[in-house]
Amino acid sequence: MELQQMRYVVEVAETGSFTRAAERCHVTQSALSHQIAALERTIGERLFARTSRSVRLTESGEAFVASARVALAAAEKAVEDATAVAGRVTGTLRLGVIPTVVAVDVPRVLVRFRDAHPHARVQLQVGNSDEISRAVRQGDLDVGLLGLREHVEPLGVASRLLRRERLVAALPSGHPLATRAQLALSDLRDAVFADFPAGTSGRAQSDAAFAAAELPRDVAFEMDSAQHLLGLVAAGLAVSLVADAVATKVPGVVTVPVSDGPVRIEYVVWPELAARTVTRAFLAVLDEE
Repeated sequence: MELQQMRYVVEVAETGSFTRAAERCHVTQSALSHQIAALERTIGERLFARTSRSVRLTESGEAFVASARVALAAAEKAVEDATAVAGRVTGTLRLGVIPTVVAVDVPRVLVRFRDAHPHARVQLQVGNSDEISRAVRQGDLDVGLLGLREHVEPLGVASRLLRRERLVAALPSGHPLATRAQLALSDLRDAVFADFPAGTSGRAQSDAAFAAAELPRDVAFEMDSAQHLLGLVAAGLAVSLVADAVATKVPGVVTVPVSDGPVRIEYVVWPELAARTVTRAFLAVLDEE
């Protein structure tokens, strides 16, 4: 049994496709299929149930993939530890970021990280704060950049506060309140809102602020994309509460401070125990910002 065979099985499990797995592994589909078939003969069990339309793990396959992920992670860590002795950082940093991150200039930090550690690689994943925090806890991500409402801290991970800011009102440029120097939440009680999906950390900030002010709110549009959310604002369909830097440069959108608006706190998070060498290297670069 070879590590490469394990990688092939894990990639097929993650993509649900032999074709996509082969593309990600930079091999032909026939070569990948041959190696998995050879592994199945060695084990004496089928790892995948294949049909003309789908590929799914068998019960044996699910058990194998769980252990294979652990073995692959251990193999990568062994290489990282060996090269770290010589002062060289290798391995792949798995970085999760929210689309509305403003505390960190992600491209600039990655440039500095790669300049300092040219042998390291980066996998960037964009998601909401809940997904990123969960992935870091589970070991699927090494570092996360996320935003939470005031008085809520990341759980089950190590963390450092990066930025605290009060969200602003994002209004269509022709909105009657767009010329005001400052607003209160009560000024927006009759507005139609676009916001992130209910139950997410991105949504909780505004929900908590309106609840604390004992004000109703009409959230007619929900989406997990700041770009599309602000597109609705620019189109005149809704208003929203966002970080100022996220909306400032969007055509057709005006931002106005809200005196009692929600406060968002951005954090960097990483595993509480046994952070990888590549993780520590990235955090060191981030500390210099």
